[in-house]
Amino acid sequence: MTAFATPTTESAIKEAVCDAVSQKKALRVCGGGTRSGIGQMVENAERLDVSGNAGIELYEPGSLTMVARAGTSMTEITSALDAENQMLAFEPIDHRPLLGTTGEPTLGGVVACNISGPRRFLSGACRDHLLGVRFIDGQGRLVKNGGRVMKNVTGLDLTKLMCGSFGTLGVISEVSLKVLPKPVCSASLQIEGVDEEQAVLLFCKALTTPYEVSGAAYQNGVAGLRIEGLETQVTYRIARLQALFPEHSMSILDGEVHSDLWKGLRDLHLFSGTIETVWRMSVKPTDAPAIVSHLKRKLAARVMLDHGGGTIWAGVPADITEQAASIRSVINTLGGHATLVRGSEELRRSADVFQPQATRLAAISKLLRQQFDPSGILNPGLMAA
Repeated sequence: MTAFATPTTESAIKEAVCDAVSQKKALRVCGGGTRSGIGQMVENAERLDVSGNAGIELYEPGSLTMVARAGTSMTEITSALDAENQMLAFEPIDHRPLLGTTGEPTLGGVVACNISGPRRFLSGACRDHLLGVRFIDGQGRLVKNGGRVMKNVTGLDLTKLMCGSFGTLGVISEVSLKVLPKPVCSASLQIEGVDEEQAVLLFCKALTTPYEVSGAAYQNGVAGLRIEGLETQVTYRIARLQALFPEHSMSILDGEVHSDLWKGLRDLHLFSGTIETVWRMSVKPTDAPAIVSHLKRKLAARVMLDHGGGTIWAGVPADITEQAASIRSVINTLGGHATLVRGSEELRRSADVFQPQATRLAAISKLLRQQFDPSGILNPGLMAA
């Protein structure tokens, strides 16, 4: 893929998009390139590398707000937050271990793909923490939406529209977002020797308590519950949760072992270094056991549950044909949606990467793209034909 431009400022991005419109050039918008394997194949497009548009422009720890250019690396964002003992509460996934990519994840990529991790069901997704966004649409227009601090957020909520649009509606140039203090203490309660059905029952029970579970995940026969807060709160909550499940074998993890566990769950280390096709399914938690049973029986899949069973990650042997049809079939029967996160180029060309939209929703999506990118130059075909 040839390089069309490598702008380092918002005005340069605007100029590059205007040039592409005038030349009728399709653009593959790239930041750090760590998530380039997600989405339908983008054919016959030139690369617009916006990673040079980087830097934190405003950080006010007392106001819990940060403004940064979209090309700013997540390493820089995290380092600045660590210095003030703060964090991005939506806990974005680092896809490099899963996708085998290199480079540095960027803030713009996180927002464009709406990347969130295990804490999502408690703290919300990436889009829930956005205050404002600036972007250049497919006509070369600079669009500003929201504000730089919470009290100034007004207008139509285009931030949520841009978040998760995978660069098909506009090229994000700047992001304003909320940050939160890090928890003082954190520990995990591990419940061993359970299957997926038992794990979901445990999660349903634990998540209806007032003990503020911030992580509920399952893999390899072990269900994990994460508790965060002040030290006395964490100790009390874990003791109360243990009392709920006296019939199960349990252990408590803290310190580095605890941190490594949730980093591995967040970044999907279960599937790292394998050649499996990896799917993410968002479902009703109580439907997860039936879907997992289908995946194991029909596709010999390995699975991990997150968000209390509301998210199923499945690794399917790459040589199994018709896996997309099998997964879509069970999802359509029980409800939910499935996304192909890692797969071969052949599979990404032949199967729907994203859950097919209902007719009316597909029509709305098409109209939105016509409004923001009438020439279809931004990541054409990445989300829909």
